[in-house]
Amino acid sequence: MMIEVALFGAGRIGKIHAGNLVKQPGVKLKYVVDVHAPSAEALAAQHGATVTSVEAAFADPSIKAVVVGSSTDTHADLILRAAAAGKHIFCEKPVDLDVVRAKACADAVAKAGVTALIGFQRRYDPTFAAVKTRIDAGEIGTPEVLVITSRDPGAPPVNYIRSSGGIFKDMLIHDFDIFRWILDDEAVSVYAEGSCLVDPAIAEAGDVDTTAVTIRTKKGRLCQINTSRRAAYGYDQRFEVMGNLGMLQAGNHRPSEVTAYTANTVTTDLPEHFFLERYRNAYALEMAHFVEAITNGTPVKTTVADGMKALELAEAATLSWKEGRIVNL
Repeated sequence: MMIEVALFGAGRIGKIHAGNLVKQPGVKLKYVVDVHAPSAEALAAQHGATVTSVEAAFADPSIKAVVVGSSTDTHADLILRAAAAGKHIFCEKPVDLDVVRAKACADAVAKAGVTALIGFQRRYDPTFAAVKTRIDAGEIGTPEVLVITSRDPGAPPVNYIRSSGGIFKDMLIHDFDIFRWILDDEAVSVYAEGSCLVDPAIAEAGDVDTTAVTIRTKKGRLCQINTSRRAAYGYDQRFEVMGNLGMLQAGNHRPSEVTAYTANTVTTDLPEHFFLERYRNAYALEMAHFVEAITNGTPVKTTVADGMKALELAEAATLSWKEGRIVNL
């Protein structure tokens, strides 16, 4: 049976999801919805879809699933409407910027019995997933320490930062999800420091661009996360996990793995420039997983509950930074 889908959001991430969606067997992108009509029309024309309104998309009984790639402030409302309409949901992170709203979404999804996947694409990255598989197989024994490095090549526009919810909810929310997934544990305390070292305008907008976060878990494990809105050499995404029997590291991806040796230097390619390149495979695998889940009724890897947990950590980190203290959970 053909699965017909409505896509909300025709911007950068919406285009990625649309391209991956139409590659799935038995799936048709029927509608594109976006407040910016030219973007919606261009994306719909590219994939043989139709531009429509939010109301019309939800009212169409042939729509079995929705993909939400619109702005953050629309996520919770669209999740709630999709659940009420009995439609399966793929939604980009975060669920919402408010934990209460995120919990309402989790409750609505559970009550409706629909499949809902939150877009924490890093769990689907082949390199990161391989590390997780090897940890679960016992290769390094019991994990004890996790160190995450997450640095963007450059800061987003200040107008975006003002509405983003802050660096902990906008950027580090991915790292908080990785922390929970890799260590298979929950936080009991969070301590966050933040500075504005990249652009003074970010401080004027009430945010920071460089952070260091320490998390202690229920099992006494430790996680350290360092982030920056600027890395002159490209998109820096690495982590390492130390166990009692050894350590596993996940490094950056490069455009090629060629290393050049000369009399003067040894060189390799810089890391891939940004998340669109670094996680292209992860986005494709994530969408394939969503379609498989709604086709076969299997559980998804990244749930609304995961989104809520990551948001709780982001709120705790924000409070820790603002008040200069350890926040106990």
